[in-house]
Amino acid sequence: MILEMKVPSPGESIKEVEIATWLVQDGDYVEKDQAIAEVDSDKATLELPAEASGIITLKAEEGDAVAVGAVVCLIDTSAAKPEGDVPKVEKKEEAPKAETPKAEASKPVTAETKTYATGSASPAAKKILAEKGISASTISGTGKDGRVTKEDAVSAVPSMGTPTGGSRGANRSKMSMLRRKVAERLVEAKNTTAMLTTFNEVDMSPIFALRDEHKETFKTKHNVGLGFMSFFTLAVVRALKMYPAVNSMISGNEMVSYDFCDISIAVSGPKGLMVPVIRNAENLSFRGVESEVKRLALRARDGQITVDEMTGGTFTITNGGVFGSMLSTPIINPPQSGILGMHNIVERPVAINGKVEIRPIMYVALSYDHRIIDGKESVGFLVAVKEALENPVELLMNNDVKKALEL
Repeated sequence: MILEMKVPSPGESIKEVEIATWLVQDGDYVEKDQAIAEVDSDKATLELPAEASGIITLKAEEGDAVAVGAVVCLIDTSAAKPEGDVPKVEKKEEAPKAETPKAEASKPVTAETKTYATGSASPAAKKILAEKGISASTISGTGKDGRVTKEDAVSAVPSMGTPTGGSRGANRSKMSMLRRKVAERLVEAKNTTAMLTTFNEVDMSPIFALRDEHKETFKTKHNVGLGFMSFFTLAVVRALKMYPAVNSMISGNEMVSYDFCDISIAVSGPKGLMVPVIRNAENLSFRGVESEVKRLALRARDGQITVDEMTGGTFTITNGGVFGSMLSTPIINPPQSGILGMHNIVERPVAINGKVEIRPIMYVALSYDHRIIDGKESVGFLVAVKEALENPVELLMNNDVKKALEL
């Protein structure tokens, strides 16, 4: 029986995915639920599991964009499982043969090698070669019967001399669907919002003191570290309640305000920027925020994050400081109206009660949509965040540190 495997829908708004990587080869025997491919959507990278055991026939190439519901492979469920690793051994033995013509490229073309060098190009290879302005007939294909593969096309370079004799190598790779979507959304944010950024600085001494005193006990009891993100998240929640316009969005000619705080946390994943959401952060404690941040970050890093976990969000926090950024103007994550940028912490000389002291200072930035957030609200919001971070015991812990940290 031949089973047609179709692309499942990763999410309600997703109509197309891209075959990022085939994890099996054409003709391989696959087991049911075995991961056979990684597919990129405009929001996440997901694994495609085999729906049955059998011999697989691939119907799409890496890099192909396929519609949700389209057939990407066939599985012959009546095929018997091969004994041992015989097929793998045969493939390994064939690999050196495919490379031999490359090593002997300087030799005259014989009747045996001529067929190898004149193989047809795959559709993906044709497109790449056309972009480079290279004829397929000039490329020695490494595929079956000399077929020019996508990898051959990517590595191909036009013949061009260089007076210095230096390297002229270049690498051209197609952007993933996730990266293309991020690019679209960033341009959309710049073109469709009246985005401005306001800045301030935060003395992190009080938070440093709290962490130094309680981080070991906190980690032992809750199995999660007491980081900066819980302080910033709870400070943002407090400020959003004080300035609800920052927790709003534009929908047509209407302004939609929310009575909950779904905080998007920008994290760097293996495929690019991802923004998982902490739901109802206003109901979470320090432990709750840290646990959720850790869970979402690990899922994003391991490529297990789902579309639902990145959908929505009423406000975003991004931390460029982990990469060493001193100051930046973060771009709004549409349709949200505000984003807080954290940066690195540097010891700086500051005036305290008329005296110069060295304090750990972080610059913070709030980018906001000026169409619905006025300057007074934006500055007030950022000042409220600063006040909470510089006086966390009173404003975030209600003067009871042990209860707030659940120690």
